[in-house]
Amino acid sequence: MVELVRNGFREGVHRGTVVLLGPDGEVRQALGAPERPMFPRSSNKPFQGLAMLRCGLDLPDDADLALGCASHSGEPEHVERALAILRKHGLDEDALGCPPDLPGHEPSRTELLARGGGPRRAAMNCSGKHAAMLATCVQRGWSTEDYLDPAHPLQVAVRETVEELTGEPVAATAVDGCGAPLFAFSLTGLARAFAALVAAEPGSQERRIADAMRAHPYLVAGTDREDTRLMRAVPGLLSKAGAEGVHAVALPGVGAVAVKITDGAARARLPVTVGALRALGVPTSPELAALAEETVLGGGQPVGTVRLLPGVLG
Repeated sequence: MVELVRNGFREGVHRGTVVLLGPDGEVRQALGAPERPMFPRSSNKPFQGLAMLRCGLDLPDDADLALGCASHSGEPEHVERALAILRKHGLDEDALGCPPDLPGHEPSRTELLARGGGPRRAAMNCSGKHAAMLATCVQRGWSTEDYLDPAHPLQVAVRETVEELTGEPVAATAVDGCGAPLFAFSLTGLARAFAALVAAEPGSQERRIADAMRAHPYLVAGTDREDTRLMRAVPGLLSKAGAEGVHAVALPGVGAVAVKITDGAARARLPVTVGALRALGVPTSPELAALAEETVLGGGQPVGTVRLLPGVLG
């Protein structure tokens, strides 16, 4: 679906699967095997956030809720907001079950290392989600030590929410990179679930998840990240990328898209996602056009591009 061209020569290609749903929820176009189960990775965070709300999570600030659905860059605001959620519930950073990590944001990482700092749990990209999970457990009176166990009430609720939104049973269970349970389902189910969030009635818990993420794209991702740039480029768009080449977006009245790049290459996600949005009729603004291709460098200078193959998505 995607090619890398260097100085006019095709250097490589990326294969994958994509499914486009119309505003009626019907499949408009599909390439690859969208009914085959896959792990959505961090694209499932909105569903985890919804499950927390359904369990009774009370986070009055939608910015905190957006961070609870985030794959953030470990920038200072991300880290401090995650720690603040923990403090409000009598917990400290050691309660987080995610592994220590350095910030993904290069300037933040450089500054931290210059101060003599190192990896920490709050800088890990999923720390906001873990802080929100722990807050849910404290508010419900559930144990916090085993909150990542698939049999924990919170994770049972996440599974039930996933199955409801996708309209299909979980095909497999694994452990995500952050340590949380991860449920497999189809790419079509992923697109269907995103469509349900943006189409939900105002005031509903589903709609609150979508609205919080769209109102705070920086907290969902970070400076110059895919989701941040996409949600700013297309008003009303809900976007959440995941590891191993997964991406899902939905726009009210337009439809939803889910992408899985076979080799897991992150650089191939955006060309396919932007091409799919264009195929659904989303106008190409300068901001969106800038996301359609990734520049290939040679000696520090632009010499090529990573782009959608012509004619792949009509």
